[in-house]
Amino acid sequence: MGTLDTFITTTLGLTKLPPFLPTFLYSFLGFSVVHQVIAPWASRRWFPHAYGSIPRRAQNAWSIHVVSQIHAILIVPLSLWALYYEPAERAGDRAFGWDERVGLDAVVNFTDVGFVVHGVACLAIYAMSFRPFVAYFGLRCLLWETSTFFLNIHWFMDKTGRTGSTAQFVNGIFLLSAFFGVRLMYGGKVSIDFVRTLVQVRREIPWTYFIVFGIGNIVLASLNWFWFTKMISALRRRFDEGDAKSLQRTRLVNGTTHDNYGTGN
Repeated sequence: MGTLDTFITTTLGLTKLPPFLPTFLYSFLGFSVVHQVIAPWASRRWFPHAYGSIPRRAQNAWSIHVVSQIHAILIVPLSLWALYYEPAERAGDRAFGWDERVGLDAVVNFTDVGFVVHGVACLAIYAMSFRPFVAYFGLRCLLWETSTFFLNIHWFMDKTGRTGSTAQFVNGIFLLSAFFGVRLMYGGKVSIDFVRTLVQVRREIPWTYFIVFGIGNIVLASLNWFWFTKMISALRRRFDEGDAKSLQRTRLVNGTTHDNYGTGN
């Protein structure tokens, strides 16, 4: 680990990352086991028809959503806990401040160009926070996963024959409310504060930082608004009289028809 630590700290400049390497490794292994073993086994046992009747690619997407759901259930409470116990002085240095309780974890899976862009931007921003740089904002952005919890439920309802149901309608209200409140309103404020911080320290950082983080922030904020409009459109289609049953039959037959909101198939 000595050579690896030196490479990460000296060559990559991620001085705060080495102590967290075991956490990254265990997280990767744990989520991989869920994806490849636990999710397929549990899905065949509890949803034999819905899971067993879809193609292999769709089954993989199913497992990805299981991983995503577990990640959301874990990361949001942990982020709230870290924010609650965050030292007040951290707000005084939003650019270079560091606290070990900002430890980060991400699981990236993608199925379309928008999600690839989303994944690359998140990877760059979260990885570079271990220099440390703007880790203050990374913790807050993890709260965006609140909406992912309801999005995954929505997706599983489609796959298990509940498209257009009352339960999906209620979940849709929670989904749109969480997405609008956490990602767009709270996330918009975080994005504005992020840009202000970048401008304040622009003379203290390489120009590549300013460009990568600035463009990444714009891309992520834009994708949130784009996905919000797609969600509204998709939910309206599900509850248009006569369309919901047709859509439900299509999904159950081929298992591949889907709407992407940035969290998988």
